[in-house]
Amino acid sequence: MSTILWTSNAMVQAMHAVTQGALPDGITGLSIDSRTVAPGEAYFAIKGDVHDGHSFVEAALKAGAGLAVVEAAQRDKFPPDAPLLVVDDVLAGLVELAHASRARLNAQIIAVTGSVGKTSTKEALRRVLSAQGETHASTASFNNHWGVPLSLARCPADVRFAVFEIGMNHAGEITPLVKMVRPHVAVVTTVEPVHLEFFAGIEAITDAKAEIFLGVEPGGAVMLNRDNSQFARLQRQAEKAGISRIVSFGTDKRSEARLIDLSLHATCSAVHADILDHDITYKIGMPGKHMAMNSLAVLAGASLLGADIARAALSLSQLEAPSGRGVRRTVEVGYGEATLIDESYNANPASMGAALNVLGQAKVGPQGRRIAVLGDMLELGPTAPELHRGLVEAITANRIDLVYCCGPLMRNLWDALSTGKRGGYADSSAALEAQAVAAVRAGDAIMVKGSLGSKMKVIVSALEKRFPDKAAHEEAV
Repeated sequence: MSTILWTSNAMVQAMHAVTQGALPDGITGLSIDSRTVAPGEAYFAIKGDVHDGHSFVEAALKAGAGLAVVEAAQRDKFPPDAPLLVVDDVLAGLVELAHASRARLNAQIIAVTGSVGKTSTKEALRRVLSAQGETHASTASFNNHWGVPLSLARCPADVRFAVFEIGMNHAGEITPLVKMVRPHVAVVTTVEPVHLEFFAGIEAITDAKAEIFLGVEPGGAVMLNRDNSQFARLQRQAEKAGISRIVSFGTDKRSEARLIDLSLHATCSAVHADILDHDITYKIGMPGKHMAMNSLAVLAGASLLGADIARAALSLSQLEAPSGRGVRRTVEVGYGEATLIDESYNANPASMGAALNVLGQAKVGPQGRRIAVLGDMLELGPTAPELHRGLVEAITANRIDLVYCCGPLMRNLWDALSTGKRGGYADSSAALEAQAVAAVRAGDAIMVKGSLGSKMKVIVSALEKRFPDKAAHEEAV
């Protein structure tokens, strides 16, 4: 029997809703997607950029949703016996439910923001904390104006830990979200020149990220990357917000969570660190220096929440990449195999550099090559051409053999590449697909990355379709 997440009466009170039809005693979950709503869940008819959720209320109820939350202006579209909670604004109602969720929690809560590494850090925290107690965490990258309240409203009342990811691409977006979450610990992974289309410079981005300090619970702590150029500015902002417990992480000797030694491998990393005066050696189940750096924040953050740091370190060996953020597959290519690294979810200069570093560590066969398939990095403003050209340095440093580029901004990188490194260029990912697929041969390591709007998943899907996953192939045989 499914556990009740919210009683209908509690939802009515939290959202100041008017009821219609026969409501269930309680609901087992919350959904904003009629295609995936599960029986017994509440469906919230949110208006998105493309679709209005009210158009799918009937489908959600037919799929077994226990009730639907709709706005008063559209209630006449539905039968009088439809099980509805009627509110003035559905998103505002979800926010009110999220505040009610936070009010009933006794969990230790941690929130993560940063220009790079939010989701992987959140997932690492989920991994280490769930091994020590009931843990709730944001789904996927639910880190915006609807994702955070949905994640918070979905949080069961009796969990021990809760982890939330908070994102932004404009100033002022983090403040209402963090004041909703009210974390005991806040983490800023790093601040880099991203979303420059909407900011005057990196200092403005720093100030926007520093909004996360405004919701930290009294007596709480923040964790900052001491190696980052914006550390001092973030530290001042945290102090200004009244936070006295500021924990730094990095390679700097003054860091409370300090990286002492790092051994990078193709599929994992070995770390020696001092975490809050605990000398620890541990393995991370994902490659890359950026993962090692963020693991310092993960372990220190877990400790600040009351988790056992030694057990948390052991859990990091089981870490796996979130979808589109470094998922690695071994695929069959002819009579050999190749490595496909899916980094297609998003991109900015910092994450692109980190992904190229990982590709540089990837093992290749005797005739294999390291191949980067890259799409535009978006929202970089007038500096975009220069930032795309600048990727040449990371490509050279990481011994990338061939580069395939798509999109008008990546044309700047293409023009800057030496002739020997040019694999192919096209205006879009769809147009580049055939070239990228045709290039792959046994022994290669191929990494695909670009901003979400560049639609690089198209190329990943084409590669997966053309070259079967080795493990799945062996099972079929």
